[in-house]
Amino acid sequence: MDVKLINPFLEAVTTVLPQLGFKEINRGGLAVKEHLIEGRGVTVLVGITKGVKGNVAYNMSTATAKKIASTMMMGMPIVEIDEMVQSAISEMVNMVTANAATNFEKQGLVVDISPPNMVVGSECAVKVSNSKYLSLDLLVDSEIIQLNIGIGS
Repeated sequence: MDVKLINPFLEAVTTVLPQLGFKEINRGGLAVKEHLIEGRGVTVLVGITKGVKGNVAYNMSTATAKKIASTMMMGMPIVEIDEMVQSAISEMVNMVTANAATNFEKQGLVVDISPPNMVVGSECAVKVSNSKYLSLDLLVDSEIIQLNIGIGS
């Protein structure tokens, strides 16, 4: 796992999220992990193919997902993770990952991404990689989004 593969995602997060209404984006802890990601409430998985291959999983608590969806919907109150919230979170993930794909292309790596797949519930585990992957906590307006990157070239 090459740590340089995380930079296109960091650039994407800092480019896309302010456009969606988020004001403060900071990088938290970075760890190399093996095994499964334990669901925090909402996990969105995106596959990556061609020049870089693997998966990326965005993992967050239900409360974080509600706050993110509310911000994206101009402060609309969110009570539950309904279809509208799922759509908003999936769209955010799709936009960030697509932007990361564009950043990879600037490095000469052409990549495609799959549509996002969402798992709702904390009683689950998601496999991102057959080997080690990078796990980065992002603090988005003080909410934690865990970005798990299991890709290689």
